[in-house]
Amino acid sequence: MKLPINQDQNPFSGQEQRLESSNASHLAQINENAAGIDLGSAEHWVCVPPLRDEKNVRRFGCFTPDLMAMADWLSQCGVTSVAMEATGVYWIPVFQILETRGFEVKLVNAHHLKTVPGRKTDVKDCQWLQQLHTYGLLSGSFRPEDQVCILRSYIRQRECLIKSAGTHLQRMQKALIQMNLHLHQVISDISGLTGMTIIKAIVAGERDPQKLAALKDPRIKSSKTDIAKALTGDYRPEHLFVLNQELTLYEVYQQQIAAIDKEIEKCLNTFEIKVQDEPPPSKRKRRKKPVGNNPNFDLRKYLYHISGVDFTLIDGLDVLTVQTIFSEVGLDPKRFPTVKHFTSWLGLCPGQKITGGKVKSSQTRRVVNRAASAFRMAAFSLTQSRSALGAFYRRLRSRLGAPKAITATAHKLARLFYQMWATAGQYTDPGMDYYEQKYQELILKNLRNKAHALGLEIVPISPEQQNTLSSPTLAT
Repeated sequence: MKLPINQDQNPFSGQEQRLESSNASHLAQINENAAGIDLGSAEHWVCVPPLRDEKNVRRFGCFTPDLMAMADWLSQCGVTSVAMEATGVYWIPVFQILETRGFEVKLVNAHHLKTVPGRKTDVKDCQWLQQLHTYGLLSGSFRPEDQVCILRSYIRQRECLIKSAGTHLQRMQKALIQMNLHLHQVISDISGLTGMTIIKAIVAGERDPQKLAALKDPRIKSSKTDIAKALTGDYRPEHLFVLNQELTLYEVYQQQIAAIDKEIEKCLNTFEIKVQDEPPPSKRKRRKKPVGNNPNFDLRKYLYHISGVDFTLIDGLDVLTVQTIFSEVGLDPKRFPTVKHFTSWLGLCPGQKITGGKVKSSQTRRVVNRAASAFRMAAFSLTQSRSALGAFYRRLRSRLGAPKAITATAHKLARLFYQMWATAGQYTDPGMDYYEQKYQELILKNLRNKAHALGLEIVPISPEQQNTLSSPTLAT
């Protein structure tokens, strides 16, 4: 027998409280109208609070009408908040439909949800989720607003297309090497203008090395003689067939990347514009044509208009990196109360595992986060940078090694990003010399403190003595 549900008053609160007290549960119920969902590829099991229905656990299919029936049943049972595990991509349609219907949906990280022994069934899992969510023991995963999620889907698809195009480019180079055509040794990028022109000519039937070398762009440093020598090989039909197929697939992916760039530009036009002015001029050299995998439109201008800050002023952060970060974290810095929350979510800050009053480990957490990967790639790109951040990375790399230096520099980049994001400030690189000077001042300060503790004093040496001594002397 179903009991009527009044949205203004909850007639089940007293009965459920007596039921929980009979189970000797002393935890306070924070979410009385909570439900738990165990997701699957073919079916979903849903558990609502007891006494809300004759059967408080039901099974629903994965089709859209089944999900609509699930939302209707949850509404009839007076449920307002739902918890579910992040299982593959099966949670996405359930999340979107329930969120559209007005439910508070918490997406729980599966690593944070541990079941007790004997509960590993679909029915028990949804009951366990519902019970934990009732007591407020579950925290939802971060998910940006829906408009950013749309942009994120486009950008993730674009990354997949770029990876697939790179795979076919590698196979093209493999086919060339199998024919002993070392085009990659005389030009820097076979996917550039000269490389693609020569490959298309080879596929079209041209075999004369001199004619192929004449197709080079004037900006290529290698001479025609070297290019003709590199293009003298064994043109076997099976390898030419593979080269033709890989070239066709590579061009198809390039067309799809251009198509998705148009969709990304349309999506960026739907965002609210915070700043109407043009982005400030950058000290970096800007090329007229897009470099690498950059889109054909002015992405830097779009990002500046919707955020109000030019994050590319930070060394290591280019427009594609900033776009990836924004598509993962959103546009509202208030979702992260402090910079510590931001770096902790990224998994770039030191961890803290303490037991028995002792620190067992301070390593960073292992997280799968595209924004964190973007910050790490930006940190690695500072290897040859003549900036303060580049000097910071090289200093740590010489002392700690590359992996730890990349993580520490990525953490520093994330803090700078958050500061500009939250305050709409500007970043000015103090320069590599400034950083080295500050580092030397810190070393001298530590030396003075040690000398003072030993009752000694640091005395600077004259320029003549610098030729014979490599370090300051201590004098009493």
